[in-house]
Amino acid sequence: MILYVLRRFVNYLILTCVATTFSYVAASMFLNPAKKYQGQNPPIPEESIANLMRGYGVYRGDPVALRTWHWIQNIITAPFQEKLGMSLSNKWVITEMLGNPDFLLKFWRIEWLGRAGISLRLLLIGALLGAVLGVALGVWGAVRQYKASDQIISYASFILISTPTFVGGLLLMIVATHINRLLGVQVIRFSGAYTPGYEGAAAIWDLGIHLLLPTIALMLFGAAGYSRYQRAVMLDVLGSDFIRTARAKGATRNHALIKHGVRVALIPMSTYFAYQFGTLIAGSTFLEIIFSWSGMGQFGIQAIQQSDINSMAGVVCFTSVLVLFSSTLSEILYAALDPRVRM
Repeated sequence: MILYVLRRFVNYLILTCVATTFSYVAASMFLNPAKKYQGQNPPIPEESIANLMRGYGVYRGDPVALRTWHWIQNIITAPFQEKLGMSLSNKWVITEMLGNPDFLLKFWRIEWLGRAGISLRLLLIGALLGAVLGVALGVWGAVRQYKASDQIISYASFILISTPTFVGGLLLMIVATHINRLLGVQVIRFSGAYTPGYEGAAAIWDLGIHLLLPTIALMLFGAAGYSRYQRAVMLDVLGSDFIRTARAKGATRNHALIKHGVRVALIPMSTYFAYQFGTLIAGSTFLEIIFSWSGMGQFGIQAIQQSDINSMAGVVCFTSVLVLFSSTLSEILYAALDPRVRM
């Protein structure tokens, strides 16, 4: 099993490197960072703009292949902080992504997490809760097929699937505003990832309050997709011969469903998890904008707006690494649930 997982991890790692490189090539071909400095009054000399672009490594006068080769060389030879180059805001891309590395001296603060840490808090918690809730609702709906609870779960899932992510976030903000108004105090905060000035336990509590609404939104949208897929798979399993055989041998209905049915139904869900995690990353981008989180989603939107090639490649690298680990985790779950894979 270890060799199988390692082989799959290497495959995904190669795909991650290829995806990041292709993103840099595509951004270099279609984005023009020099337009930020053109058309100024008084005008900036073209030679000065060219020298500035050479400093960032994105001068359009150089062939794309040459720029890509220099970018790859920089990743291999440069110090860790400088590997992805510098953004147009004159900050190292990795520093913007990972933040201050001296987090051991101020572990209660959010600043050290950087944009990647802010996004990961939302993604990991929302993805985990969404997967657990979606699988549970899917199994429940399949076991109680066509009953009232199954119909309610089905209608609610279809409504969530057809609702844009930003609409769900705005509706939650409206509900939270009404709750705060009724209570006469701002219990639920939803603007930004944290409130500056808090430290220690108060800072942790504040982080949880700001995390509440985005996590609920991401969890509900994720659970809607999981529940539909899990219900369909579970219905196929319920009619299988091994369920009837287990019941014929004296196993109770709940024992046969949990020990045999759910385990088999989770096998295709392990593959679906990697795909669904990728869609959650896209959904979290809109939630970060709605809730004013300075995470990787907002960083990616800004990179496109400013034609920031190095930052765009960094965002794709971050997304690819997340998909890499989620795909590897799905392979581990697949191998753990299906003994045939280990053979």
